[in-house]
Amino acid sequence: MTGPLHGVRVVDITTNISGPTLTMILSDLGAEVIKIERPGSGDETRKMGPFREGNDGSFFLQLNRNKHSIVIDLKQEKGKEIVKRFIEDADVFVENFRYGKAESLGLGYEQLKSINPGLIYASINAYGLKGPDKEKPGYDAIIQANSGLMGINGAADSDMSRIPVSILDQGSALWGALGVVSALLSRSQTGKGQKVDTSLYETGLFWASYHLMAYQFTGKDPVRMGSNHAAFTPYGVFQTGTQPIMIGVSNDRLFGKLCKVLGKPEWVNDPRYQNNPKRVQNRHVLNYEIEMLLKGHTAEYWIDRLDREGVPASIINKISDVASSKQTEELGMFQSVEHSIIPDLSLIRLPLTLSENNLSIRKSPPLLGENTRSILANHGYDEAAITQLIETGVVSDIVQQGTS
Repeated sequence: MTGPLHGVRVVDITTNISGPTLTMILSDLGAEVIKIERPGSGDETRKMGPFREGNDGSFFLQLNRNKHSIVIDLKQEKGKEIVKRFIEDADVFVENFRYGKAESLGLGYEQLKSINPGLIYASINAYGLKGPDKEKPGYDAIIQANSGLMGINGAADSDMSRIPVSILDQGSALWGALGVVSALLSRSQTGKGQKVDTSLYETGLFWASYHLMAYQFTGKDPVRMGSNHAAFTPYGVFQTGTQPIMIGVSNDRLFGKLCKVLGKPEWVNDPRYQNNPKRVQNRHVLNYEIEMLLKGHTAEYWIDRLDREGVPASIINKISDVASSKQTEELGMFQSVEHSIIPDLSLIRLPLTLSENNLSIRKSPPLLGENTRSILANHGYDEAAITQLIETGVVSDIVQQGTS
C-alpha cells in the first residue's frame, strides 16, 4: 500500500518547527518532499539538541523524516531560478517566512502562480496576513503570550507558564496540512490551485475559543486554574497517600460512580453537589473532601478502583514512563528507521491510521545536502551544470554531520 498523497510533489522552504511539521505530515501521507536548506547550517533545528552520534538534533530528526535535502543559496539569482524550475512540476509549495519575505525573494504566491497556475501554496506566519501585528516576528512562546493562552495557563497561586510543547507551531502545521489536502481535493474537481494561509495567532485564538466565548457571555477574564476545569468539577489533580493522580468527572453520572468508589453515595443528593453547576460553585470544598479521602490509600489502589468503575483517571506519568509503557508499545508509536549514522533510531509516527493506505516512515531524516545532486538531475540538470552550480556556491552537496 502507498500513502494517499503518493505522487504529490512538495517543495519545502521552511525551517524550525511549524513548516517542517506541516511538510512532515504531508510526507508521512506519501508525498515526495524536496526540502530546500540554506548553505552551511541548513534548517535551524539541526542545531537543537540533544544529539546522538554527533549528528543532527532530536527536533530535526523527528520532524524531517521521509524528506529529501538539497542546499540552495537563495541570495543568488541562480538559486531562485532553481526553485522556480522545481515549481514547474510541483503540486505544493510551503513557506513559513516572516510576512512579506517570500515576495521579496520572488517566491510569493502570485509570482509562483504565474509559473504553475495549479500550484497549492501554503504559508504559515506569526500573526496572519492582516492587522497591525502582521509584520511582527513571533515564536511559539511569544504567540502563547499574545493570544492569551499563557495568561490562563498555570495554577492560581503560581506564575503564568508556557505550555511546554510547541502547541501553536504544530497546531498551525495541522491546519496548514488540512488546508493543503483540502486544496488538492478542490483542484481535482476544478483544476485550480490556490493559496492556503494560517498563523500561530489564529491557532491560539482557536485553542482559546471557549474561553473567548465565556468572556463574551460574562465580561470576565478566565482565571488560571492549574489542572482544574472551568466547566466541570471534580476535574483535576488530587494527592493520594503516595502520589498525585488526575481525575476527570464531566457529568452527573460519572460523579455518582466516583461517589461509590469513595464510599460517599450520599454526596449524590447533597444540595452542594447534586449537579455540575452546584459542584463548580462549591469546587474548593468538594476538592478538599475528595483529597482527604484519597490520602487514605495509595495511587495504585485508587486507580484500580476508579478504572473498574469506569471513572476517567490516571497516574501522572513521566515521559520515561510513557516511552516504556505497554500502551505505547502496542500502538506502535515508535517506528524504527535506518539511518546512515545513528543506530537504532526510532521516531514517533503520525497519530493516524488509514485502513487502505500505508503511513509508515519510509526514509530516515536526510543529512544536509544529501540529495542535492539527485534532485537536480531529476529536474534536467546534467552533470556539468550541477558541478558548475556547486563550484559557484549556488548549491552544495557537502553532507554535514550535525553538531555534537
